[in-house]
Parts: sequence; C-alpha cells; structure tokens
Amino acid sequence: MNRRGWLVVRSILYATFFICLLFIVPAAFAVQGGGQTSPSMHASPAEIVLEGVVRGSQNHTYVKVPFRVPAGTERVTLSFAYTGREQHTALDLGLLDPAELRCWSGGNKSVLTVGLSDATPSCLPGAIPEGTWNVLIGVPNIRAGVESHYTIHIYLSDSGAVAQQPAILRAPLRAGPAWFRGDLHMHTAHSDGQCPSQSGKMVPCPVFFTVDAAARRGLDFIAVTDHNASSQYDAMRELQPYFDKVLLIPGREITTFQGHINFLGSTDFLDFRLDGKTVPDVNTLLRNADRLGGITSINHPASPTGEICMGCGWTPATPVDMHLLTAIEAVNGGDEQHGISELAFWNRHLNEGCRLAGIGGSDNHRPVQPLNQVGSIGSPTTVIYAAELSTPAILNAVRAGHVFIDLAGTRDRLLEVAAQAGGQVAHAGDLLAAVQDEKVTFELHIVAAAGGTIRWIEDGQDIPLKEGASISSADQKLPLLWTSDGRRHWFRAEVAGPDGKLWLLGNPIYLNWTLDNHCADR
Repeated sequence: MNRRGWLVVRSILYATFFICLLFIVPAAFAVQGGGQTSPSMHASPAEIVLEGVVRGSQNHTYVKVPFRVPAGTERVTLSFAYTGREQHTALDLGLLDPAELRCWSGGNKSVLTVGLSDATPSCLPGAIPEGTWNVLIGVPNIRAGVESHYTIHIYLSDSGAVAQQPAILRAPLRAGPAWFRGDLHMHTAHSDGQCPSQSGKMVPCPVFFTVDAAARRGLDFIAVTDHNASSQYDAMRELQPYFDKVLLIPGREITTFQGHINFLGSTDFLDFRLDGKTVPDVNTLLRNADRLGGITSINHPASPTGEICMGCGWTPATPVDMHLLTAIEAVNGGDEQHGISELAFWNRHLNEGCRLAGIGGSDNHRPVQPLNQVGSIGSPTTVIYAAELSTPAILNAVRAGHVFIDLAGTRDRLLEVAAQAGGQVAHAGDLLAAVQDEKVTFELHIVAAAGGTIRWIEDGQDIPLKEGASISSADQKLPLLWTSDGRRHWFRAEVAGPDGKLWLLGNPIYLNWTLDNHCADR
C-alpha cells in the first residue's frame, strides 16, 4: 500500500476509533467510578480530552479514567491539571496499560510520556499495546464536601519523529532565531563510550557525563549517536529537564559494513543490517530513514576501513542516490588532519551537483577527557542558525545548510556569509540566480578571529585575493566581487590560523543551481 492509501486507511481507523469512544467510555466511567466521577470527553485526531470530578467521598481511593489506544501507536503522552489545591486537595498521577502499571509519579509531575524506547522518569518504556488504558488518579487528600475538577489531555503518536511529537514535548529551550552551537556525533555507555570508574578501570560511561561535558563546554545542543542503539533515549529523557540549557537531540550512528551514517531526529528503529537481504542496499536504508522522519549524514567518509575499523570508510556496494542524504560530516574530531580528507570528499560531491550540508562531529568516545583536547565534546563545534532551540528547528536548519563549523570549538567565533545579485539576498546554504555578466557581491562577517586569514573557495579551488585576506579586528566585514558567467558554481568561505590550520569552515552559497541536479555516488 502506498503512503496516500495508508493515510486514507488511517483516517478511517481514527474516525472509527473516536466514534467507538463516544459509546464505550461513558459506560466504562459508570462502572469504574461507581457514580462518584462524572467525566465528559471530546476528541480530535490530535488529542483526546478527558474531564471529570473527584469528590470528597473518594478520599484515599484510586480513580481510573479510561481511554482507548489504537494499534500502531508508538507513544502515549498526557498532561494533567486539577482544581482545589487552595483547599489542600492533592491528586497523584499514574498510567495503566491493559496489562500493567506503566507510570506512577505521585503528585510531582503533570506531564507523562511513554514511548517504545524512552519514558518520563517513573514510567516504563516499551511496546504500546492496543486496548483500554487508564489514567490512574490517586487521592491522598480531599476534604469532605469538596469537588476537584480535573482535565487530562491525551496525545497518541504513531511516529518516533520528534517533529511529530505533541507540542508539549518539543517546546524550545530558547525562543527566537540565533546561532546555536553544538556537537552532532558522540558515544556513551550505550555503545562504546568509556570513562574511568571509581577504582580507575575503564567502564561504559553513563550518558550523564556526556551531557555534563557539553554543558561545561557551553554548547546549546548535542546529538547522542550511539552505534545502532536506541536505549540511550531513556537516559536522555531523564536528563533533559535538569540540563535545560542543552538540547538533547535523539540520534544514532547507523553502523554498517559499507559506511557509517548519522540518523537524527527520530526514535524509531532503523534497521542497520545492510547485508543485501535484510536491507538490500544503502538507498533502501536511506529511504527508510526519510520515511521515519529523520535526517541522515555520512560520517567520516574518508576514514580507512578494515579490520581495525570495519565499515568506517564510505564504501557502498551499489550506486547511492545522494539526494537521499542531508549532510556530510566534513570535519570529524578524530581526524588528525583537521578534516582535510573529509573536505576533499565533500568538495567532490558538491562539484557533482550534490547539495549536501557540511557539518562537524567530535565522534567523542571519552566524555571525561579534558575539553581542550582535539576530539573532546564540542571539538569541532557545529554552529547552526535556527529559528529556535528545538530539535525540529535545528534539523530544519541543517537541511537548509545554515551552518558553519568552528574547528577549535570556541564559544564566540562567527562566520556569516551573504551574497546579493539582482535584488536577491542569499546566505550559506541558499540558492542564488545570476545571469551571465551580472555582478554578485559577497560579504563575510567574521567575529573573534583576528590574526586569521580568509580563503574563498569556488568549486573546490582557492580564489586568489589581492587584498583584504587578513583579519585584523575582532569584528570585521570583508567583501568579494564576482561576475557571473551564467553557469553553476558554489562558493564557500574559510578562515585559517597563522599556522595554516582551519579555524572556521562555512557552507556554500549555490549559484545557478536547480533542485533536481543529478547527484549519485558511483
């Protein structure tokens, strides 16, 4: 069945489900509540709203408020509010699936979520069975004669994509557009991340140490990308409320025998068994990733592959449709050459018409190592201009290429690029049209890189600069004039230090590109 057909069938199923609720739930309330609760319910495809009353006669009891969960549900989320606190009414909150208690929070939480691989602390992640679930309300205190009115919002998700979660779960940590700094590649105890134990032995390193290192580094976001694992998501769900300045993006490094691919933005299982049978080829894997609502990037594509690191290099057995990818890891923290080999790979694919964002990742496996070491968390730092600090906004900005890489992992360096032609303005990652002989004006805005040197790259080659290549101040703007030949080109800016090593690496502005450029890895 194609996607459109499935959407039609799903709409019919939801409609049938909600009609059934109208008849089944009132009867269930009458049985469960013994006439003491008087809930009403109205629903939409996005949520179910349950309302009712707890009375003084129900003190020291437990009240079940039922709702139905259809097959195919991957996450159940609820919010809970009630009246009467000023009269010392206290209601506790729990959640029952058809077989067992899935949550019991007492009275300290008003939002609960249960997914396949993660859940609110005090809740159990796991399979979401079809059938009648119950919100379980404990009544430790309500005075005689008092009535407490409660409202419960139930959200049922059929996808692990963060962008499709209820808004209550994806509220931004910071509102408004800005440059946000982060790291998109790292490992914890849930794959091969290690750190010293109390007695000095190297042991699997808890997720906490990775997030704590990111916070100490001053990062705004990280993606925890353990090899083919999803168990880290539960730890991330627990840590996010405490680390409320560091956005935790769900990710995985899909590790195959033909290359490693970062999969970001979805908690759904993505089968990594690229053996020609379970998953026939890389294109199938990438299409599956897209269907699950995540984005993908090739990790350390120029790394050697062999017995020391099987599949670390990019060696697909069949041609790959590079349109299915979003990005390339242009700088990997474990690359002693500061990403030179990855840069050559990225440049080649840009020249072949592949509009792929260049991102960075520390590939950190030792989160407690000193933060001033190469490959520590945030080295390099991927800097992203996004509409807000949320997972959907960060990933949308990667899709758009609104990114530069700070190889030294500073907290303040900035590389902004803009181009103007014929009344159009484009920034890194954007398309710009310029007919033959039309003048294009590029402008760089560079902050905190005094002593560095600018490089302009056109189609992989340095543009000779007669003057204006040196950065002499802490905040500087430098222009570049270019005359279009009407053909397709890409332009990228870089900043190198006095020793020639890269400090900052920008994403291209694309001149005279189309969205359907041929782009295949042969």
